[in-house]
Amino acid sequence: MRTIASLGPLRSKTVIVRCDLNVPLADDAHGGKVITDDGRIRASLTTIRELRESGARIVLVSHLGRPKGAPDPQFSLAPVAARMQELLGTPVAFVGETVGDQASASIEALQDGEIVLLENLRFNPGETSKDEQERSAFAAQLAKHADVFISDGFGVVHRKQASVYELARLLPSAAGRLVAAELEVLRRLTEDAQKPYAVVLGGSKVSDKLGVIAHLLERVDSLLIGGGMVFTFLAAKGHKVASSLLEEDQLETVRGYLSEAERRGVRIVLPTDIVVADSFAADAEHEVIPADAIETSSFGASGIGLDIGPESARSFATEITDAKTVFWNGPMGVFEMEAFSHGTRAIAKALTETAGFTVVGGGDSAAAVRTLGFADNEFGHISTGGGASLEFLEGKTLPGLEVLS
Repeated sequence: MRTIASLGPLRSKTVIVRCDLNVPLADDAHGGKVITDDGRIRASLTTIRELRESGARIVLVSHLGRPKGAPDPQFSLAPVAARMQELLGTPVAFVGETVGDQASASIEALQDGEIVLLENLRFNPGETSKDEQERSAFAAQLAKHADVFISDGFGVVHRKQASVYELARLLPSAAGRLVAAELEVLRRLTEDAQKPYAVVLGGSKVSDKLGVIAHLLERVDSLLIGGGMVFTFLAAKGHKVASSLLEEDQLETVRGYLSEAERRGVRIVLPTDIVVADSFAADAEHEVIPADAIETSSFGASGIGLDIGPESARSFATEITDAKTVFWNGPMGVFEMEAFSHGTRAIAKALTETAGFTVVGGGDSAAAVRTLGFADNEFGHISTGGGASLEFLEGKTLPGLEVLS
């Protein structure tokens, strides 16, 4: 894969950088937006600083949220520009459009080492269009004033979108430092993982993780299952799960994976106890119930499992601290609600205490560790990838990486 060094000297060249600045936003007291987790902005700074030091003229592009192909103020990147300027300690100009006269003028006015951030790419329908010609036309507009392209938004390399794929074909292109670092970690997890190797999977749907499970079964020693997806595993083993999240159409697939794991000598570790609540609410009544007897709770068949129990949290933690490689993707419960955050907190704490190589797999897992007060440097690596990381671990070809080869 081509690296920044392959692009040659960048002084006075205009470099367009595809970042992933898709940060979570919340409303502030003044009717504006405030960033609740700036992890993805921080992750992008290594490449940006290197380009500034090289004397490049830097044009940053990114998406944020899921606007419908038209400008939407709630998804503006303006707060991101302000936060990036604070973190870099240097001006970051913001332009309220992706292409057009204002964007062109701002790019052409750049001096060596200066930075401009363009507005949300997804305000233009060409970014995510299913039509290749429409994507290519938008990419050509983005490329018009640039000399080279750097792909540094790992969270989108699994998407064939204008700023990820077509733009890389129009300009001399290379991977940024973030993409290169993410790829190195993922290769380590799939090709060179030290044993014992434990994978912790959570989140709501087992269907989101089936490909990962299939691809990792031949590589890992243990799979620890929590979150909403665990109830499909419990049901596949014949246990009733009351009103907990259940994907009935995946029961046979899960049974197949349980059999395959047994054949390969891979331990699939399920919770032995579950925190069951009477409703999906932060103040819901709840109690700890054996995982094979969820319907015996006070709430009967209407009970909802919202976290792994304390016994399970302790046994999962032991599995993690005994491992030399740990990959974690997906919270163990509804971590946003204090009463149901303890399982996720226990997993995060165990990862900080193991001497092995630990990877937090982006998305909700990354949000969880920061929400629960853990620092990024307490883990071996926190991915910015989310879906891209999972697709890589499934063994899929990612178009945004393929185009850089």
